[in-house]
Amino acid sequence: MLTALGLVLVIEGLLYALVPSQLKAMMLAVQKLSDDQLRIGGVAAMATGVVAVWLVHAAFS
Repeated sequence: MLTALGLVLVIEGLLYALVPSQLKAMMLAVQKLSDDQLRIGGVAAMATGVVAVWLVHAAFS
């Protein structure tokens, strides 16, 4: 779990370091989304993450 958290922080840090202006624009665009749209996006991201972890686990075990 700590490894996963560390990887998330590395990826987020890379985004802030490499493309800060695009990240700001994305944050402004996200503010315009409704709560339902954000919720659906969050569920889709979680499902994608679960599938990705499951596939990697299945491939290497």
